[in-house]
Parts: sequence; structure tokens; C-alpha cells
Amino acid sequence: MFGLRFIKSEPTQHILYFRNGKLRREGAGVSFWYFAPTAAIALVPTASTEEPFIVQETTADFQEVTVQGSVSYRVGDPQRLARMMNFTVARNGAYASEDPSRLGERILHQVQVLMRSEVQGLNLQAVLAAGEALGRRVGAALAANTVVAALGVEILGLSVLAVKPKPETSRALEAEAREDLLRRADEAIYMRRNAAVEQERAIKENELNTEIAVENKRRQVREAEMDAKRAVHAKQQEIERASMEGKIELEQRNRELVALVTENARADADARAYGITQAMKAFDGIDPAIVQSLATNGMQPDQIVATAFRTLAENAQHIGELNIQPDLLRDLINRRKAA
Repeated sequence: MFGLRFIKSEPTQHILYFRNGKLRREGAGVSFWYFAPTAAIALVPTASTEEPFIVQETTADFQEVTVQGSVSYRVGDPQRLARMMNFTVARNGAYASEDPSRLGERILHQVQVLMRSEVQGLNLQAVLAAGEALGRRVGAALAANTVVAALGVEILGLSVLAVKPKPETSRALEAEAREDLLRRADEAIYMRRNAAVEQERAIKENELNTEIAVENKRRQVREAEMDAKRAVHAKQQEIERASMEGKIELEQRNRELVALVTENARADADARAYGITQAMKAFDGIDPAIVQSLATNGMQPDQIVATAFRTLAENAQHIGELNIQPDLLRDLINRRKAA
């Protein structure tokens, strides 16, 4: 009564009490009595608010997209907001204007302006792929926006929930993506087959290289065996050559020995011949009958008989008749047998 009223605010409500054009009292969660005919009360909510938005814009390649998301904000400077917009509370407790409900619209207008600037600078595929990055860029631009700063509003965050093209564009993109996936699948099949062919070729090359290496080893073994045989053959030839040289040297020494023996024999024969010659010279002029008689000295009876028969044979022309007794011949035969 008498115009006195009581007001109480919540912790998320900032009260500004003006009287006679001057700020008398303010704060969040305060309560006081005031005289209504001379008072002006502004009630500014400071709780965080989340406003959803749906923005339809055109990309750089003239494709329409729909960006869906939400922006979170709160009033950081209630006095500044109260000076920019009308948050006055009427006597019936309701707001005296529609400005409190239009704060979100003004924020969303700035979101739309900034979103249009971002979307128009990108093509369709870039916008569809931007998503979270688009929300970060628009949120940062919104926090630095002069209109938002003039209203005393703090931007808590901006999230982009979906970026959708027109249905026919979406179907075209799906078809393109499907074709791209099919092409990638074909490329993957080709690459897998090509990899299999490359692996098969590598395996065959390894097998051929292995065979070549084995043949090289075999050739080296054969060459080593041939070198060993050649060395053995050379050693054998060297041994045979040494043996042959030894035999040649031995034959040469044998030949020298034979020549020496022959020379000695010849010298001995010459000496004997010389002795016989000298002996014969001694008997030169002596009657042969005397020599024969001297030769029969010391002979055996059969030798004497043989000498007698030889003499008879030499003088057979002078003998008319010769009688030999059988006893003499029998005696000679018996002596021969006994000998």
C-alpha cells in the first residue's frame, strides 16, 4: 500500500534499481523495498541460454545447404545490456517491452551473417566436410563481434550439429560417393591383383635367381674340380717328367758305363791281342809239330786221341789204310759218359 513494493531476484537475475534517473541499487539475488511511483526496475537474466538455429545459405559453387546448430551465451554486462535494450519490469511483474525475447533473435542474426560469410567462401564438399571447424570459426567470430560486445553478451560456444545439402544434391553426392567407393573398390581389387602378380613375379624371380645361384655354384664346383684335376695332372706330369729325366740321366750314365765297359773290354781285348801277337811272334819260325807237341802236354787221353784223329784227317791223302780197334773207341765213349 501507499506505493511500497517488495522485490526479490534469483541468483541468475541481475536487478537494476533506478530512481530519479540514477542507479540506486543493483545485484543478483538481492531483495529490497522500493517506492513504485518513483522507481524504475530492470531485471536482466544472467543465466546461460542456448539458442538453436537453422541457416540456409549458398556455397561458393552455388549449392544450397542447411546448417543446423546451437549457440550458447550469457549476459556478462547487465548494465550495458539494460542501456541497449529495454528490460524494465512493469508493476504487474511482466516486462514492459518485447526486447527481452528479442535478444536471442539479435544473436541469431549475427550468427546467420557470420555463417553466410563462412559458407559462401567454401564449395559444397568443403562445407559438408567443415562441420566442427566451421562451428569453431563462426563461434570465434561471434565472440569478437562488435554488436555482441555492445550488448554485453558473452558467447559460451557455438556448435554445428549438421550440414545438409538439398535432397537432389544429396542424392547426387551419394551417387558420386557411391561411384567413388566402387571405383576405390575396383582400384583396391586391381591393386590386390597387381600386388599378387608382383608377388608371384618376385617369387619367380627369386626362384630364377636361386637357380642361377645354384648353377653358378655348380659351375664354380666344376671349375674347382677341373682346377684340382688340372693341378693333379700337372703334378703327375711334373712327377713323370722328373722320373723321365731321372731315367734319361740313368740311361745316360748307363750309356757312359757301357761305353766305359766297352772301352775297357776293347782295351783288354787289345791287350790280350797284343799279348797273343807278341806270343805268336815268339813262336814265329818254330816248327808247328813242335808247337803241337807242346800243346799236347798235360792233355787228357781223349783230347790226345782227338788231336791224333785231327792230324790223321789233315794227312788223309797220305794214308792208304787205317785200322782203329773198337776197344779204343769204346774206352773213349765210356770216358765221355763218365765225364
